[in-house]
Amino acid sequence: MRIEEAIKQVSFRNDHHKAAVNLLYTYNMVSGAIQKILNEEGLTMQQFNVLRILRGQHPGPATNSLIRERMIDKNSDVTRIIDRLLKSGHVKRSLCRKDRRRVDIVITEKGLDALSRIDKRNDELDSIMAALSEEEVKVLNGLLDKLRDGGGDQAMS
Repeated sequence: MRIEEAIKQVSFRNDHHKAAVNLLYTYNMVSGAIQKILNEEGLTMQQFNVLRILRGQHPGPATNSLIRERMIDKNSDVTRIIDRLLKSGHVKRSLCRKDRRRVDIVITEKGLDALSRIDKRNDELDSIMAALSEEEVKVLNGLLDKLRDGGGDQAMS
């Protein structure tokens, strides 16, 4: 469905404005589909992202700053997200033995199990992009990379 039909808007300021609106609308559609799957595990997108980062570090620990650096949503409150994951038993936090000022965060078996259950739904997650061919997905990835390289990140900061 064309963006004009989806949001019932017939004109845009220019094609750049239309592309930005289209990207935001599509982001909400895609993230909604992903969130539906994550809801079954009681996780938010940000919590899922933290767990994936920690699984990548496993069995080693990560720090808040490492997690913050790797987050997809750079505006996330990492400390609060980790607090919630601690409370739900998905992660553990401890003082670093080598540097008492540093706090180490590790994923627990419960966190790994949750990710494993989500991994079993990868086909469902991939189907969100099923309307695009392999070649179109590659082009889209290239265009999105180019958009970020072109200063879009800085414009929003």
